[in-house]
Amino acid sequence: MNWINESVMYNIYPLGFTGSPKENDFKLEYRLNKIYDWIDNFKKLGINVIVFNPVFESARHGYDTIDYYKIDSRLGDNNSFKEICNTLHENGIRIILDGVFNHVGRDFFAFKDVQQNREGSQYCSWFTNLNFGGNNHYNDGFCYEGWAGHIDLVKLNLDNSQVVDHLIGAAKFWIEEFGIDGLRLDAADCINLEFFRKLRETCMSLKPDFWLYGEIIGGDYNRWANENALHSVTNYECYKGIYSSHNDHNYFEIAHSLNRQFGDGGIYRNIYTFNFVDNHDVNRVASMLKEKQHLNNVYTILYTMPGVPCVYYGSEWAVEGMRTNYSDYELRPCLDINEIPNPNYELYNHICKLGTVRKALPALKYGNYRNINIKNEQLVYMRQCEGQTVYVALNLSSGDAEIDFNTDGGSVLTDALTGDKFDTNGYIKLPLKPCSSRILVVNDGSFELDFDENAEEIIPVENNVETEDVSEITNDLTPVAVQLGKYRHFKGNEYEVIGIAKDSETLEETVVYRALYGEGELWVRKKTNFEEIIERDGKRMRRFEKI
Repeated sequence: MNWINESVMYNIYPLGFTGSPKENDFKLEYRLNKIYDWIDNFKKLGINVIVFNPVFESARHGYDTIDYYKIDSRLGDNNSFKEICNTLHENGIRIILDGVFNHVGRDFFAFKDVQQNREGSQYCSWFTNLNFGGNNHYNDGFCYEGWAGHIDLVKLNLDNSQVVDHLIGAAKFWIEEFGIDGLRLDAADCINLEFFRKLRETCMSLKPDFWLYGEIIGGDYNRWANENALHSVTNYECYKGIYSSHNDHNYFEIAHSLNRQFGDGGIYRNIYTFNFVDNHDVNRVASMLKEKQHLNNVYTILYTMPGVPCVYYGSEWAVEGMRTNYSDYELRPCLDINEIPNPNYELYNHICKLGTVRKALPALKYGNYRNINIKNEQLVYMRQCEGQTVYVALNLSSGDAEIDFNTDGGSVLTDALTGDKFDTNGYIKLPLKPCSSRILVVNDGSFELDFDENAEEIIPVENNVETEDVSEITNDLTPVAVQLGKYRHFKGNEYEVIGIAKDSETLEETVVYRALYGEGELWVRKKTNFEEIIERDGKRMRRFEKI
């Protein structure tokens, strides 16, 4: 399915993007037609796939579906959306819709029938844990299961063949009538795998290169992304690792996650993950970063790591937004292409360049991954496929830096972003400006890229995430005597053991170790505790693993 490898995606939350009323008045308005004004922007960015969050008729935010076969009246009608799809396709842009198939709104026709006919409704079996012996705060005279406890989102019974037929029929409808190219599966971790198998079978019978990816917050991605279920999942582990690494000045964190997922023996090398740095459910990355000058590097990683990159609408200009205790609306603003609030054109131009670079370099789209040199504030990793080797080098410090590494063949490295050339002879000390990155192609010095001149002319400028344990987890672990050197704590942070000391009174041995992140604080811990085998979530592992 090579079109995924060749893609740069753009994610829009249509109800927010268009400034639609928060409560549906069911008055027909063609608000989504504003997308025509954005097509030139998509082209400058190199976007060739649009991911639309819910467009089906709903009462409020889109995830409380009323009708799976109808465009939300706040956005337009089926005919206007068909024209949008045709125009995007004519401009080389594919379309992915948000399939909210786990739950519906209370105005969904089958639920309304249950409200009216109670036990006599033919749709009683469509919903999970429906009980006419209870009640709810709407005083329906019955109770039912809501998604994640939200009573407004009525959980569907996906073991019911009629429900499955209705939902898969909707997917078939949008493929046949509108030519959509993929589906995002909302709350995919709550949906049974048999439903995904049937959905995949139907969609690919109609469109063999149809792409399905699921919203998965955590867990083993292989459970949902495999030949019998979805093609891919949202990569929340690296989403967190990217911004957290910059906030903590600790590139070891994201390097660890990337290696764990995609390096030699990586657990997700078979999955082309859906990668992002913000979306309609999480704080915008420009608000999450402690230092805004790190934005360019954040997007360099997004565009050069394995998997497909996706930009959330407005974030190409560093639009900010933070969720509150009461709503996510601040994350989902109405934007006018001609009046972006406080646009960061330096970032915009950088992302435009990244789109060009990614499309030009097969190694970034198809290559394997390897960490080359990792420091707290500098990082080099390699992407390599047959015929091409690319090094990505980053500096998150506020000062000039150098990072050295051995190069894999070729006498010249050419920076695809700037055109700078470096002679290597197999080894290089690479200069890096403050808060900058380089994408270096191994070649004979002849490599060049022509960037979109229009893009050039528009220039006028502690969230510490615990990564999953990567130590070998077995049932027969035995303690290993601590030695000098680097170790990884089971929560993910890395340290260097610099000595074994003795308590002056008890003579008990104590490990002295230095953090390889932040300010490099010194720590001490009893040697027996440092070497300890612990149990976490039912699994035995070493508290500290030698690396």
